[in-house]
Amino acid sequence: MDRLPGLAVAVAVASVATVVGGWFPLIGGPVAGIVIGVVLAAVRRPAERLGPGITTASKFVLQLSVVLLGCQLSLTQVVRVGGSSLPVMLGSLVACLAAAYFVGRRLGIGRDLRTLIGVGTSICGASAIAAVTPVIGAASAEVAYAVSTIFLFNIAAVLVFPVLGHLLDMSQQAFGLFAGTAVNDTSSVVAAAATYGDEAGQYAVVVKLTRTLLIIPICLWLAALTKRRALAAGTGGPGAGPRLNVLKLVPWFLVGFLLTALVNTLGLIPDRAHPGLTTLCVFMITVALSAIGLTTDLRGLRRAGPRPLLLGACLWVVVSVTSLALQYLTSSL
Repeated sequence: MDRLPGLAVAVAVASVATVVGGWFPLIGGPVAGIVIGVVLAAVRRPAERLGPGITTASKFVLQLSVVLLGCQLSLTQVVRVGGSSLPVMLGSLVACLAAAYFVGRRLGIGRDLRTLIGVGTSICGASAIAAVTPVIGAASAEVAYAVSTIFLFNIAAVLVFPVLGHLLDMSQQAFGLFAGTAVNDTSSVVAAAATYGDEAGQYAVVVKLTRTLLIIPICLWLAALTKRRALAAGTGGPGAGPRLNVLKLVPWFLVGFLLTALVNTLGLIPDRAHPGLTTLCVFMITVALSAIGLTTDLRGLRRAGPRPLLLGACLWVVVSVTSLALQYLTSSL
């Protein structure tokens, strides 16, 4: 019962954010939620009694939303589209994560923040950030900055990519693959690709949902790194102390994500239920990000300065150029 007041506040903020997101679809509910939460926290920090419920919203609800993401996936579609798009997806992912590591270190950006921006840019924006946050234990200020950075370049992609596609005389499928691999947030993928054409829009969504599956290996990899660092810090070196248990590295919400994707693939989720489940998933992410916004330390954001935005810009360019280059090399362009 002590969690209900804080949960209620997070849900209330998310409800307002959902309305705002409906008015401005390019912004969307999740981004609006974290912005409203940050503003409210700046005006007045939430009372201590709200803490348990807000923490539950920012962690458990966040993890549960990742489970529901699986309801949007058909593994059959993933296999069909994945064969042609996998080289571009994997190449873009590797290039982005490598750039996040090297450029982020050069800019002096902390490990967790550059990880969040890198994963958010390379996979699927706020959803990927939502999945990775509990794995690496990122601070709320870092999550807020990462989501805001991703959002800015989503907007840029929606405005720039269709123009670029026409300049390059890209086919509908080629542009769909480009948008599906180089734009991270689903709403922005739809906005950019649908502007180019209906066929591009449909293909981009399938590529984007297939790309979502990359959350699983990335989370496992980050969980292993985080565990090894914890062991090294506690025992004086990674080679000493208890051995790494691979099974314990698998977060429960990733197992749930795969199970819901499997259930959806088997046709056990009725078609008429999909719109409602998608809406519920987005709302739960909005609740979680609203809660993160309510606990964000604005001084931490100010200390970060403009460098994370510069990193986001670099990664956006890297992913876009890599996607186009790999399409050209694989004769997909």
